[in-house]
Amino acid sequence: MKKIKRALISVYDKTNLTNLLKTLNKYNVEILSSGGTCKEINRLGFNCIEVSNYTNFPEILDGRVKTLNPKIHGGILMKRNNKFHKQESKENKFFEIDLVVVNFYPFERTLEKTKNHKNIIENIDIGGPAMVRSAAKNYNDVAVITQTSQYHSLIDQLKRFDCSTTLSLREQLSAEAFASTSSYDSIISNYFNKRLKNNFPKKKIFSFNLVEKLRYGENPHQQSSIYANGKLGLKQLNGKELSYNNYNDIFAALRISKSLSKNKGTAIIKHTNPCGVSNEPNQINSFKSALKSDPVSAFGGVVSCNFKIKKKIAIEINKIFFEIIISKGFDKDSLKIFKTRKNLRIIDASKIMDEDDLNYVNNYNSLLLQTSDNSEFLAKNFKVVSKIKPSSETLKNLIFAFNISRFVKSNAIVLTKGRSTLGIGSGQSSRLDSCKIAIDKLKKFHPDVKGEILAASDAFFPFVDGLETLVQSGVTAVIQPSGSIRDKEIIKYANETGTVLVFSKTRHFKH
Repeated sequence: MKKIKRALISVYDKTNLTNLLKTLNKYNVEILSSGGTCKEINRLGFNCIEVSNYTNFPEILDGRVKTLNPKIHGGILMKRNNKFHKQESKENKFFEIDLVVVNFYPFERTLEKTKNHKNIIENIDIGGPAMVRSAAKNYNDVAVITQTSQYHSLIDQLKRFDCSTTLSLREQLSAEAFASTSSYDSIISNYFNKRLKNNFPKKKIFSFNLVEKLRYGENPHQQSSIYANGKLGLKQLNGKELSYNNYNDIFAALRISKSLSKNKGTAIIKHTNPCGVSNEPNQINSFKSALKSDPVSAFGGVVSCNFKIKKKIAIEINKIFFEIIISKGFDKDSLKIFKTRKNLRIIDASKIMDEDDLNYVNNYNSLLLQTSDNSEFLAKNFKVVSKIKPSSETLKNLIFAFNISRFVKSNAIVLTKGRSTLGIGSGQSSRLDSCKIAIDKLKKFHPDVKGEILAASDAFFPFVDGLETLVQSGVTAVIQPSGSIRDKEIIKYANETGTVLVFSKTRHFKH
């Protein structure tokens, strides 16, 4: 147990100070404080000693230097049971500081408010993190508070143990303090790397905050939590708590629906793969077309709508059993309809943060990093290589199909008509097998389909047999990346069969 006789309080976030100050005052704890915090403490009716008066050194450089002083850090870092430290404190006239309460300049919030580099730099806290690190290092003797949410546990312990803290609490606070300083520094580091357009620096540091602990991971024997870099932006309005697999499917669904036209488009997901996607302008038809693509796989899946859900479409969606409904908001009538199903998870994604510029996968104590594959496709990204040229509308529809293919686990084949999928083959080690799966779904769920059937492949066909299989099933136009040594054979077959063939300049695997 360590008695608190002297505390240093220097906070940017001055909320919820009153209860802490009342408790410290009750036990006659002497309080040191820097300028702005000292004024707030006085305003609240409590006494404190301003740091500059304690150190006999004024705040300098427009407040850049306030607490960077040996009397401050000596009082925090001195070992209480070390006679040499005690002797030095007497000789240099500094005293033990038993409690440090500090939170930092809001650097992250500043980034959200301004792009002015000079203003951003001035919101990098120096003295605060330095004091926190000193206190956290000396947790054997000093308690350190870095978040207002920690006030309650500290106050509770001070009341229970006559203004003393336990070693276990101080060690826990120390761990949280080092997490705070490292997180703060990582945000600053990432700001500079982004400013310098350095995606792959020699040291890559991440800062994520715990959103919630999940019931379990991908399987019941695995532990799991979800963290976010900033605010996640998902709001659950109904249903059971989300699982690891739920979040995985939600993110997969959002990636697709966000790539569709604004305020229209529906994606239905199962195990992170799309089983139906439509970008039809009529929202109800969009949902119906996405469902019709593969209604069997859609059962128990995730629906993501790139628009606000209202009553009419809610009635249609509610006819089918889905685990999760995602939308850019819900009106009152649609919520009332969905909430008749107690366990249905309703997710408002209207404030979802943009996807990170980098994607990463970690295994075996290593991290694979890559830039995101989320750029918008334009006509200039493609080249018509067949003799028969597509109409402008057909080319747009082919690009829609190709866009969907990049969200399907490779090897990926997507069959479409207009702006809706008809069959999707995914995750096969053979591209030909993916073709057969997509065709089987086409025949099963759209046996009477007529007109222009399009196909997209996420990578080139290594042999003619894949293209041949698609054409024989009724496909009239194909879009695929170039790059095969047999590209000329593929083009020749397309010309012989009167098939439109478009090459993409980029490949889009998703493993």
